[in-house]
Amino acid sequence: MRHRQRARVARRMIGGLVVLATGCARGAPATGIAFENVTVIDAATGQRENQTVVVRGDTIVSVADAGSPTPDVADVVDGTGRYLIPGLWDMHVHLTYDDALTSAMPGLFLSWGVTSVRDTGGLLDEVLPVVEAMRAEGALAPRVFFAGPLMDGERVVYYGNGRPEIGIANPDPAAARANVAALVSAGVDFIKIYELVAPEVFDALATEAADRGLPIAAHVPLALRARDVAPRVSSMEHLRNVEMDCAAGPDGLLETRRAILAEDPEEPGATLRARLHTLQRLPAVAAEDAGQCGQVLEAMAKTIQVPTLRLNSFALRPPWTREDWFQAIAAAPASIATSWRSVGEARRAEPASSDTVFAAWSLRLVGELYRRGIPIGAGTDTPINYSLPGYALHSELEMLVRAGLPPLEAIRAATIRPAEFFGLEAEMGRIEPGMRADAVLLSANPLDDISNTRRIDAVLTRGRLLRASEISALGR
Repeated sequence: MRHRQRARVARRMIGGLVVLATGCARGAPATGIAFENVTVIDAATGQRENQTVVVRGDTIVSVADAGSPTPDVADVVDGTGRYLIPGLWDMHVHLTYDDALTSAMPGLFLSWGVTSVRDTGGLLDEVLPVVEAMRAEGALAPRVFFAGPLMDGERVVYYGNGRPEIGIANPDPAAARANVAALVSAGVDFIKIYELVAPEVFDALATEAADRGLPIAAHVPLALRARDVAPRVSSMEHLRNVEMDCAAGPDGLLETRRAILAEDPEEPGATLRARLHTLQRLPAVAAEDAGQCGQVLEAMAKTIQVPTLRLNSFALRPPWTREDWFQAIAAAPASIATSWRSVGEARRAEPASSDTVFAAWSLRLVGELYRRGIPIGAGTDTPINYSLPGYALHSELEMLVRAGLPPLEAIRAATIRPAEFFGLEAEMGRIEPGMRADAVLLSANPLDDISNTRRIDAVLTRGRLLRASEISALGR
């Protein structure tokens, strides 16, 4: 039944994208766009004032000082007093996590300037129709890169039964290798390793993915230590289980986890994971050892960290405490908007949470990652825990700055770092000739205040310019 519902959602989404594409294609076909007298900002070159940026099709063809001859174009945008940044990425989303949101996600992402997303977990028969719709010619949707299902262990955390079914079992190395081969045949862009895989299964998954040239995103499996996982994966998500390797006596903590993992083969994966987190997470934070943590961070030096501070540090800044959150969720499908508004209004009336230990640790660790030069990527875990597609990415940027990143580095986390994960840094993430034509035009300088990334005047996606009226139609 769930798969049939997902198929209906995908069909509605395809129809909606075609309608949007048709509406935006009316009128004379564009032969180019010029942003004149605009301030260009990207993490590679910083701020460049008084620039003319010319786009043809899906390519930025020139960036020159204002006053230089502008080629003939169909559309000229006056950039005076405005700021052009690269299109933003959300590095951690689940497009098929909630049926009620799936069909609305592409429009919501674009309305907030998110022009690329990395889907980090969904069953193939559910996520493939969504990806195909988003990639269809003329579709009005972000670029999408997907992993297929979470690659879990013999037991699976996200197995259905009261929670989304987005993971599959890898009970042994042979199954792991076969599953990677099947994902490659399905056209995935990377694989996602989850928390209940055994050490030998992790080794098989990592080896098979490397042999096939696939990047890996991973939670640190509970049967392993972060320092051993980091060098073999391309990104680590949520800082998950890093605290257990940063504590005094990490070998003892690992031995305890492995013993519990072997106890009861009938215990559901979700219950088992929650039990281990409850047992070790906060005690490990309290027992942090600077020497041990230094070794862990050294092992993580070249691995992109996607901390999802919007989620990890949720208690420090719940979304309903933001002035514009209630207005933003009004653009979501009615069932989501009504439900989230009700929850937000109730929670606003409650005392602030005093359980902020892990939230504060996450914020502090991200600051240390930045000081050590460890690469950081921006992701939200949309739509989990009241994460509105697109909107939440700006909350993540604000939390990265709160953790200690300068605004330009927060922009790097949402532009260049995601491109680097896929080896696309020569094509995406900057405002330069030869780059893909994804950009966001802002009415205020994000280097003065990172929250200015919310002040969107226009969005350029795959060379198509969306002005205020189109953005409004998408959900703003």
